[in-house]
Amino acid sequence: MASTVKASVLHGEKDLRLEDRTLPSPSENEVQVRVLRTGLCGSDLHYYSHFRNGDILVREPLTLGHESSGVVTAAGSSVSSLKVGDRVALEVGLPCEKCDLCAEGRYNICLKMNFRSSAKAFPHGQGTLQESINHPAKWCHKLPDNVSLDQGAIVEPLAVAMHASDRAQLPENTTVLILGAGAVGLLCAAVTKASKPKAVIIADVQEDRVKFAVNNGFADASVVVPMKRPETIADKLAFAKAVAEMVKGTKVNGEPVGEVGAVYECTGVESCLQTAIYATKPGGKIMLIGMGNPIQTLPVSAASLREIDFIGVFRYANSYAEVIELLSKNDSGMPDVCKLATHRYKGMENIEKGFSMAARVTDDEGNLVLKVVLEMD
Repeated sequence: MASTVKASVLHGEKDLRLEDRTLPSPSENEVQVRVLRTGLCGSDLHYYSHFRNGDILVREPLTLGHESSGVVTAAGSSVSSLKVGDRVALEVGLPCEKCDLCAEGRYNICLKMNFRSSAKAFPHGQGTLQESINHPAKWCHKLPDNVSLDQGAIVEPLAVAMHASDRAQLPENTTVLILGAGAVGLLCAAVTKASKPKAVIIADVQEDRVKFAVNNGFADASVVVPMKRPETIADKLAFAKAVAEMVKGTKVNGEPVGEVGAVYECTGVESCLQTAIYATKPGGKIMLIGMGNPIQTLPVSAASLREIDFIGVFRYANSYAEVIELLSKNDSGMPDVCKLATHRYKGMENIEKGFSMAARVTDDEGNLVLKVVLEMD
């Protein structure tokens, strides 16, 4: 039987409206999920602020939200993996499941991917900022009793970090540099801490962010990157070399870390990728995670002569089970990732307040804003 649910719908720049939406009964392979937690992502914020995300334009009213967890309230006739009352983390990208990439398990780069809260496909994949959604049971991951709904909502961005780690395949005792101490960088640091590294160094232009990382166990040491904007290519490369030297000279347990074995580049900023090249040791790896400047000038010879690998990372594939297992372990070595949820808002009527806060660096009291979580209990 169809029901009516409230949905937050974006109609233009900063034009969110609460609307009624008809939700049918779940199909035979779907479950209906009452959405109880949603974390706001950078892409959601871009759509909210600009009605676009880079070159992707919104072409119809769009419900945002994709970092979500909730409770199953109904199940289709063919669903045996889940039952009413189960708590789940939602994997919201729906690939075609027919192409060669899907067959290889690389469904995250399926050309026909329809991702909730993204305007890339048309009709758009409507997001999770509504009271309930129907979703294929296959892409709803049951949460163990000791994994909270808060943790369930952070599974999605944590899966990006896990996918990066899986693609990096770093040996234990590797020194890792994280460039960018936003939510994605901090989560990459968290997953790295669980992989028995020699040290994790995190760098950002915001001192309070890197302090947060070190003080809360996400990193062993930090670098505050100077706020400079060099103009010429020569000046840019000189700046990148200088920042790389700052990284190499950073001390952990009283010893400089030297060149790092891998870099998780989470900013997409040209100078950061240049720094990554100069900071990485021969045979090291640079994980390309940040979606920033599409065209960059890079010292490629400095990378190729030392056989530094560039590895692209886009969303995730086959990562949810790994993430949920890691969250369920008390001795994983990973810090408390829920500390990233610095601000919370309750109820659909406060969704717009959540977006306004997510756009800020600090709140009115000067507290750091890292991630906003919306609670819909």
